[in-house]
Amino acid sequence: MATQLSFSWGTEEPEVKQRLLVTGASGFIGSFMVEKALKKGYDVWAGIRSTSSRQYLQDERIHFIELDYSHVDRLHDQLLRFKQEHDGRGWDYIIHCAGATKCPNKEVFYQVNFVGTKNFIDSLTRCQMVPRQFIFLSSLGAWGPQHERMPHQPITADDEPQPNTAYGVSKLCVEEYLKDAERFPWVVFRPTGVYGPRDKDYLLMMQSIARGWDFALGFKHQDITFIYVLDLVKAVFLAIEKGVTERAYFVADGDVHTAKDFSMLVRQALGKRFVVRLTAPLWLGRAACAIGSLYSRLSGKAVTLNTDKYRILSQRNWLCDTEPLASELGFTADYPLERGVAETIASYKQEGWIKPPRTLKDIDFAKTLNDIKRGIKGLINRKSTTSK
Repeated sequence: MATQLSFSWGTEEPEVKQRLLVTGASGFIGSFMVEKALKKGYDVWAGIRSTSSRQYLQDERIHFIELDYSHVDRLHDQLLRFKQEHDGRGWDYIIHCAGATKCPNKEVFYQVNFVGTKNFIDSLTRCQMVPRQFIFLSSLGAWGPQHERMPHQPITADDEPQPNTAYGVSKLCVEEYLKDAERFPWVVFRPTGVYGPRDKDYLLMMQSIARGWDFALGFKHQDITFIYVLDLVKAVFLAIEKGVTERAYFVADGDVHTAKDFSMLVRQALGKRFVVRLTAPLWLGRAACAIGSLYSRLSGKAVTLNTDKYRILSQRNWLCDTEPLASELGFTADYPLERGVAETIASYKQEGWIKPPRTLKDIDFAKTLNDIKRGIKGLINRKSTTSK
């Protein structure tokens, strides 16, 4: 069984114990939101599915609730039952992390990410359970490619959103619906690539480097940005403390990197002195993604390589304007990339997800080709998480 990791958040508590719901609580980001809320002293509810893992939700103070976002009548009944059983009120704060990042087709993204969230918003309003703040986890991908010519300029709220992926479109649809909702106190966060302990997308790339293979795609300069998961959580709770509503924030740690910078920090944290670095042209990634999309359509299964992923891979500018985050919420990142990568890899090692370095005699050369395939998949996941 995987080792349970512990993270320090501080012990401050609000004067009155308020009720807070985290949807998607069993996920990578959601589980950290739950931990932070517990440390803050909230009465914490974890929104999960019946099939959700509770690996990171072991604290006995956590309350659980199953919510069916896809069926509005059932969702309405679930919310009303909660209200009746809990002093006739709902939650003071809702952090909506639930959603899909991999789907077999565009329609599923739309149904899960947009229609499901719309059903939730409508049901909360209908049941008179509108919270003080409804915090929605959107994505930098909702704005799509902007300022692609060098020198790259940060993507800002003044730019016209033009998402070019089904995931980004579904997130933007939610943002627009929230902005049109009457008397509904929303806050939107649009994080860039989120990484940290428990994440499985960046893990694949780091495992590949640990095996001695580093893959890159495209020769044209690319600027990428990151946010460590604990810093994203910090930003969300700053918004709760400040009481802001009807505001949207791009979230990044404030630094700009290249894929090579990231890989070098991973190698440094792994203590890996020699790595074979292979760079492939974008057309090769495009061909692989086209094949993946065809397979997904025929099989009905979600795949890592698809045409949306190609659009993410080919985007060169992932800079975003974080000035409002700093000036309005007082946010500063606690985890620059070097520190975040080191802590992430330490957690992966503790979980047993990354094994100690092998000597030459330990290498099974029959697995080399498989390692290359995993490395390419890790690269795709690394680029796709930038759009989340």
